[in-house]
Amino acid sequence: MTTPDTTLSGSARDAARTWEALFRTQVTLMRRFQADSVWSEVSMREYDVLFTLSRAASCTMRLRDLNESVLMAQSSLSRLVERLEDRELVLRSVPDDDARGTLVALTETGRRVQRAVGRRHVRAMEQYVGGALDIEEQAELTRLLDKLRGAQVGIADWTPQD
Repeated sequence: MTTPDTTLSGSARDAARTWEALFRTQVTLMRRFQADSVWSEVSMREYDVLFTLSRAASCTMRLRDLNESVLMAQSSLSRLVERLEDRELVLRSVPDDDARGTLVALTETGRRVQRAVGRRHVRAMEQYVGGALDIEEQAELTRLLDKLRGAQVGIADWTPQD
């Protein structure tokens, strides 16, 4: 039997419980999504890049900005973008204002693949999320998650106090 850590405030315990619930839910859903048969054309990580580009102005982003939007190391993203370019799903170029930078643009083929996979993927989302939460609950969860994400800009980085 474990003894609760009484050195943590109730607020810290509540935040830890909330994070754990969010994290475990994400793991559960991601495992289900990965097991779906929608990933024949691209992997989930490749789709994430294509989807992120599809939401950008002109379907183009600087590589460093793309890296801020996806959950992978910069070197892994660079290799993944290279593979996507080899398959003609994206096109890399050098921006006029920064010879050291890299622009990544979704090609017409990439857009077609993203839309096709996205249509199948959203049906799985409807099944897994919509099967568990009604419309009002989905709206409330979205509102809370948007609030949590948006607030991070104004919250200082945590530093150990030990």
